[in-house]
Amino acid sequence: MGKPALWPRPLGRTGLLVDPLCVGCASLGDMPETFAYSVAEEQALATIRAILDGPIHFLDTAASYGNGESERRLGVVLRERGGLPPGFVLSTKADRDLETGEFTGAQIRRSLERSLGLLGRESVQLCFLHDPEHIGFEAALAPGGPVDALLQARDEGLIEHVGVAGGPVDLMTRLVRTGLFEAAITHNRYTLLNTAAESLLDVCRQEGVALLNAAPYASGILAKGVAAYPRYVYRQAPTDIVERVRGLEAIVARWQVPLAAAALQFSLRDPRLVSTVVGVTRPERLAETIALASLPIPEGCWAELRSVAPTREDPEAAARA
Repeated sequence: MGKPALWPRPLGRTGLLVDPLCVGCASLGDMPETFAYSVAEEQALATIRAILDGPIHFLDTAASYGNGESERRLGVVLRERGGLPPGFVLSTKADRDLETGEFTGAQIRRSLERSLGLLGRESVQLCFLHDPEHIGFEAALAPGGPVDALLQARDEGLIEHVGVAGGPVDLMTRLVRTGLFEAAITHNRYTLLNTAAESLLDVCRQEGVALLNAAPYASGILAKGVAAYPRYVYRQAPTDIVERVRGLEAIVARWQVPLAAAALQFSLRDPRLVSTVVGVTRPERLAETIALASLPIPEGCWAELRSVAPTREDPEAAARA
């Protein structure tokens, strides 16, 4: 039996050290349209306080999470604490205008400046260009465009390191290969159900780009199970996914292993991934997440899980079809 090592490791070539678990703060911004549940402000603030008192020192948010609400709530607690505690790494993401769709260099600058204001920070250690699929490769890299705006902000000291966080693997691969980014985030594409991002993991390692894997629970179904949360990639799970999850549930039940532990450790065990981003919505979820990450899982269980081959079809493309 084995379990992943949970000590800090280098975030690629940035010089930062990060934990293999990263607390994702999307749901703390109260996004019921995405997650199908709300998170009240006091619950979110209590959770953020617990995070800052806890053993995971890596947090990730975005301008678009609750249209700034996630960052605002983080900022409330950071101000209470007099700033980001020593040893913590905080990343955010610069976004298009969610109302107009504008995705220009000027908009990315406005997004970043608003994020800094909400967080109460003069700078952030890490900022990602978020969801570049809404603009495409050429427009993202156009002179004076979104990537230029982030690089300029880095030159000015508003950002220490620049990354890219997006969906389509081909687009992410092209962007990573430009050499302009030090980190990348993929989501929903490297789980027990889907390994569409497999090639991206290899490319990031070849390019020396630190890769984070978000949504290891496929937006929840692999954490709570079919009966409690039959949603996949933020939508009602289709029949074929439900049946595949039931098959996974049967395997882990024979080994007396929680499905959530297997789903989380599937990501944590891969040496090509620097950190795994996991949403936390209550203070007690921190200890639960660490317990899931630390639980020994027999190799026989992994062998059976590997026999259920995940798909490599893009999950969001399938959901839109």
